[in-house]
Amino acid sequence: MPDARVSLVSKTSSPDVSRRDSFSSTLSWSSGNDSGNNGNRKSLETTRPALPVPSISKVARRVSFLEEDEEQPLSTATATDAASQSKNEPVTWMSLPKKGQLAVLTIARLSEPLSERSLAAYMFFQLKWFNPSLPDSTIASQGGLLTAAFAAAQFLTAIWWGRAADTPWIGRKRVLLVGLTGTAIASIGVGFSKTFWQAFFFRALAGALNGNIGVMRTMLSEIIKEKRYQSRAFLLLPMCFNIGVVIGPILGGFLADPISSFPNTFGPGSSLGGKTGVWWMNAFPYALPNLFSGIFILISAMSVVFGLDETHEALRHKPDYGRKIGRRIANIVCWRKHDTYEYTQLHADETELQPTPITPTTGSSNVFPRSTVDPERQMSEAISAPTTNNSRSPFRQILRKNILITLTSHHLLAFHVSTFNALIFLLLPAPHSPNRDHHFPSLFFSGGLGLSQSRVGLAMAILGVIGLPLQILLYPPLTQRLGTLPSYRLFLPFSILAYVSVPFLVLLPESPAWLVWALLSLVLASQVLSRTFALTGTVILVNNSSPGPSVLGTIHGVAQSASSAARMLGPTLGGMLLGLGFRTNFVGGVWWLMAIIAAINWTLLFFIHEGDGKGGKA
Repeated sequence: MPDARVSLVSKTSSPDVSRRDSFSSTLSWSSGNDSGNNGNRKSLETTRPALPVPSISKVARRVSFLEEDEEQPLSTATATDAASQSKNEPVTWMSLPKKGQLAVLTIARLSEPLSERSLAAYMFFQLKWFNPSLPDSTIASQGGLLTAAFAAAQFLTAIWWGRAADTPWIGRKRVLLVGLTGTAIASIGVGFSKTFWQAFFFRALAGALNGNIGVMRTMLSEIIKEKRYQSRAFLLLPMCFNIGVVIGPILGGFLADPISSFPNTFGPGSSLGGKTGVWWMNAFPYALPNLFSGIFILISAMSVVFGLDETHEALRHKPDYGRKIGRRIANIVCWRKHDTYEYTQLHADETELQPTPITPTTGSSNVFPRSTVDPERQMSEAISAPTTNNSRSPFRQILRKNILITLTSHHLLAFHVSTFNALIFLLLPAPHSPNRDHHFPSLFFSGGLGLSQSRVGLAMAILGVIGLPLQILLYPPLTQRLGTLPSYRLFLPFSILAYVSVPFLVLLPESPAWLVWALLSLVLASQVLSRTFALTGTVILVNNSSPGPSVLGTIHGVAQSASSAARMLGPTLGGMLLGLGFRTNFVGGVWWLMAIIAAINWTLLFFIHEGDGKGGKA
């Protein structure tokens, strides 16, 4: 019997779609003789029959802001085209992916410098309140110790918090919550302290429970995987620091000692104070700014519970009841229903049929689950993944020359930057000295600038006011053009210039005041310009020096421990040397020593290279 073959081709009412996505099926009926059994056999070969498609809507659903982190399935062609187009598009702040997750991280990061900078604004005056009989040299030493208490405790625990963040049964999010809760409790404790050692204990407690900055950097690198976004994404954390530098000192100077600052509101005979004033503000004059900081930190902890996804590979797909509650709250607040969608019109060439899961696999019908993925990056990750030897100890994996030099540079940068941040708060409010016996070019002189509590907060706010525009407008385009490491090398010498110049400010006369503020702003601007490029650059270099993702949390924990050691030693030794300088009329000695350390930091930058995050060069 001759073969009969009938071909059926589906017809659609849309010519555009029929040209692009025509489905064909062939029904074959064949008969023949079987020589082995002397019989006839009929075979039916069937492929998936075509379904008539009368019309295809060109209206596609648009993802709302609340769902921007939800990943949508795309076909291979669509994903490849989107990936190639995204590579050619310029990187902007609005083009950053996962904006909701980045927002939660920035809020959590902002809470800590807000508390720290608030404390620094009135630290000199609170230490004086603890014991008014102490000389300024002793106050300077105590200020250095109080600043170092946090870093010293953090140095002892940061590596272990990093290791805990890498373990599947703890994860990043829990470590972050422990740090935020501990910092909130400690902040309130400092406000209600009545002796130096009580405040020292609470600052040390905050440091021991806090490994957050390393965990945040790890989560940031896991949220933002594409390297072209790093210059902006990793800038978010230093930006939060600068925002804290602006807001923290202003709030600290504004809220500290409220009975003296607002006698008509909280003082004796006021509406809230009664006959003797608000009793707890009178007994604890520096509790109010710490209460404010503690409440803000707890609010940021709640935002982490309800709004932040776990990024650890072993935990990211497990149920997170905090996130489920957070999504329900968001639905209620935004009046969003599950069956309500927004739609937007697409062009004709953007309309295509999505293959179903039972469609036979072909070269053009693979489906990318979830969001747009760069196929080249996915393939490179698959190839490079086996190169990391997970059987080795995490600490042995980071014992490489480039990593060790990068961490050393990271340590030195933290040393001189933290020392500057601590000592400038002690130099500005220190009483002014006429230095009548000083004759240029002698380097023996003493005294401070004699600024009041509110003006110290204003001076520190200048740091943030200058830093924010630099970070938003200057850093991204320059690093995109020059590169992370060259930018770091170019701008670090501005810190050396600032450290050399700071002590000469005490030689300025108290009037005219505009001259003092103009030169002070110029010196602070030099240091801010330097640290804008240095702090972000060192974080990116540490992150990209990692030999693989399995030790990313550990290497950030080691980096934070190295940074904490520097922030422990720098303010402690700096406070002691500044106090010695007050007594020996050599107040500039500690600042010029910092300039030498910054110069060593700068020299090391010429012996390192930027890695690719997998053990190779970028």
